[in-house]
Amino acid sequence: MSRTKRRLSKGAVFLFFVFGIAFLVLFTRIVYIQATGEIKGNDLKERAADIRARKEILPAERGKIVDRRGEVIVEDTTTYRLQAILDTPKAREMQVPYVSNPKNTAKVLAKHIEMSEKAILKQLTLDDVTQVEFGTAGKDLNFTTKQAIEEEGLPGINFSTEAKRFHPNGTFASHLIGYAKPVVNDQGKIELVGEMGLEAIYNKLLKGEDGLLKYQGAKMSYILPNSKRDITPPKNGDTLQLTIVKNIQNFLEEEMDEVYKQYKPKAMSAVMVDPKTGRILAITQRPTFNPDTLEGEGMSWLNAPIEQTIEPGSTMKVFTLAAAVDSGNWTPNAYYQSGRYRVNNTEVNDHNFQGWGAITYLEGFQRSSNTAIAHMLDIMGSDTFYSYLDKFGFGKKTGIDLPNEASGVLLSKEPIERITTAFGQGSTFTPIQLVQAATAVANDGKMMRPFVIEKIIDEATGEVVEQHKPKQVGQPISKESAAIVRDVLASTVTSKYGSAQSYKLDEYEVAGKTATAQVPREDGGGYYAFDNNNFLYGFLGMAPKDDPQIIMYVDITMPQLSAGEYGSKPVSKVFNSVMRNSLKYLNVSTAEIEPVEKMALASYKDQPVEDVQMALETKGMIPVIIGDGDTIIDQQPKAGSKVVSGTRVFLKTEGPSTLPSFTGWSLQSVLTYEALTGLSIETNGEGFVVSQSVSAGTQVTENTTIVLRLQTPEERFTQPPEPAQKEMPLEPKLPDGYEGLEEGESLQQFDNPNIEPDGVG
Repeated sequence: MSRTKRRLSKGAVFLFFVFGIAFLVLFTRIVYIQATGEIKGNDLKERAADIRARKEILPAERGKIVDRRGEVIVEDTTTYRLQAILDTPKAREMQVPYVSNPKNTAKVLAKHIEMSEKAILKQLTLDDVTQVEFGTAGKDLNFTTKQAIEEEGLPGINFSTEAKRFHPNGTFASHLIGYAKPVVNDQGKIELVGEMGLEAIYNKLLKGEDGLLKYQGAKMSYILPNSKRDITPPKNGDTLQLTIVKNIQNFLEEEMDEVYKQYKPKAMSAVMVDPKTGRILAITQRPTFNPDTLEGEGMSWLNAPIEQTIEPGSTMKVFTLAAAVDSGNWTPNAYYQSGRYRVNNTEVNDHNFQGWGAITYLEGFQRSSNTAIAHMLDIMGSDTFYSYLDKFGFGKKTGIDLPNEASGVLLSKEPIERITTAFGQGSTFTPIQLVQAATAVANDGKMMRPFVIEKIIDEATGEVVEQHKPKQVGQPISKESAAIVRDVLASTVTSKYGSAQSYKLDEYEVAGKTATAQVPREDGGGYYAFDNNNFLYGFLGMAPKDDPQIIMYVDITMPQLSAGEYGSKPVSKVFNSVMRNSLKYLNVSTAEIEPVEKMALASYKDQPVEDVQMALETKGMIPVIIGDGDTIIDQQPKAGSKVVSGTRVFLKTEGPSTLPSFTGWSLQSVLTYEALTGLSIETNGEGFVVSQSVSAGTQVTENTTIVLRLQTPEERFTQPPEPAQKEMPLEPKLPDGYEGLEEGESLQQFDNPNIEPDGVG
């Protein structure tokens, strides 16, 4: 054998030996892996599972915001976003449908979205882009539009689903409710986040908790056959139930819109409260915004009745009067000299500058005389006056269940500051402070804290997570004093000298006080010029006078009045219409009913149910027993309330409630029963109850939902109602020399004799 052949033979043997060893090692390794299922201590099955593991967020539905009767104010709705996959190498590699005919696709899409065919085609022919969208035109599409596009059968056209807040009532307490907008979170997902108002305050409760889906998936996240799914379901957000009554809020919004459009004021605000409980029935302001589009011009983002302070003008005289009455310093028939009052080197004038000569304090209050208030303060003493302001809660927050409440500034250092505070200038307060203080006048001396959250409800279980209840926060004046104050306030509406004659309602007796206050300049340079268009006009009123069911405060800043027109016109336009409609909606008895004898209820607390029930029935009352206990723990109406025969008197005891027959009940009675029992009662319709979803005699708990159907008396009769007569605006005849006058204040004498006699006050 040649030397060359021997070298080749040895090489072959060597290679065979090397490859044999390599094969043996590889074979051994394979056998080991198959036997143990591990590589370097890592379990191959677990590693494969990790590679195939997929996670998908299951979004929670944001909680609803509803009114006191459960009617929706805000809820989630599903919208769709239009997307297109373009013809790119990446799309072909992924083997997904793409836009094969951009020109035809653009032509078809232009029929369904607010975008031109040319602009759509430009999007569909972009370079180096796999997926495109179509701006605002392709967002927030409803299901009908989505379905119409899908029926066109366009390849490469897809939709993504998004949640959006839906406000079925449009502009509706917008500064209170606020808004939530889509935000990209840490996981790159879009979620709704509250940015303002209740949506922001209660964002965590409304948001809920997202769920999670875990599964084994292949490429493109397809779920593998027989793959085990691990699902953590989402917890939807809680429901926020407000004290707002939808119909009353709508009355207020509509009238505010009309006045704002007609008079173009700088600002407006209004609050309506149930004085017996402190529940806010309606609240709004102008300018405002649409929570769906966030469109609003010249608007402050502050919730004005809570967060902004004002110099209230003569509405403050309500509480100066209350302090004088309760402290024994009110002498309505005593005389004083009106016109001017001097303190140190400063002169306080009545709004007509010269006064009305020597008149009684009652007439002075009816005319809204500043000098009457100054003399009353002398008699009462400023220390006594300021002690009552403290009892009424001025200069401090009410504690309403909303953030960022302002406290205002109570001036008292100089004698002139005390006098101007007494008639509503200098010191500043919030409308909600004025309303809280007014509850004491309306509610027989008991001052109730305003609140706007009725309860928070777990969406899944229906359980009440948090319940807000009426809270008395003081009794600044006695029941007797409150009645006297209401009588005097009513005389400003009915007296021939009254400054509030334009607030008279035919059906209900109104008690209240007007205001015309100078408006401070934003730059701190004093007040705006003394001109009718430069005042804040307001009214703080309650009705019916003897047993007020609603307190309403309205102010309008710097309305553009026509020649000869005064500030009471736009304010009374809001107050009169809304107060009348709201009282009728609550079925509050009108002044048209013949007067009947009233009796004062005693306190029935801690008394045996049977004894009280028998005594009330003997007097012609209708006792309604709540619970199955033997002893009364609460009652409504409260002790001392004057009622007539046939009034329902609610007597609460311990234990579960047995449902009564609600037939014939007014909405007001239903709301009282709901408040005392804590039951969830939904009402449909207006008027009086004609049917109920749960039979009378059924024992119920707080988790039971009862639905009542109401009908107006007209709906219950077959004959058609007579055509409604168009209501003519009320034009009260003022006494000679008083045409056009309201009330007013001035801290100095003005030289211009032609100034309109409306003043400030």
